[in-house]
Amino acid sequence: MAGSYLTFGLDQLQQKYAAAQSPYNEFLRRRGMSVGLYNLPVGAEDKQTPHMADEVYFVVAGRGRLRVVDEEIEVKAGDIISVDHGEDHQFSNVTEDLQMIVVFAPPDLPDEE
Repeated sequence: MAGSYLTFGLDQLQQKYAAAQSPYNEFLRRRGMSVGLYNLPVGAEDKQTPHMADEVYFVVAGRGRLRVVDEEIEVKAGDIISVDHGEDHQFSNVTEDLQMIVVFAPPDLPDEE
């Protein structure tokens, strides 16, 4: 079944977006979800606002903190965090460059297909 799947190598995605201006770079969009690479270097200010979609962060590398509404948790490589749509959340105190794969379901922005 050619064309029924895609594969992505983390190394290739890291190289592709190494010089990107935006910290978030979507690399896959489907009707029910989108997936992107989110990079926050040490000391970065996370400027995201609440989304209209549920999302899951898979922390590939790094260390920092995530505030969701009034709670704050430590995040590190290997952690998987789900944040409900509409909830205020931001990363802070990035002590090691954070690199995350983020899944939005459904896609946060309208499909442009």
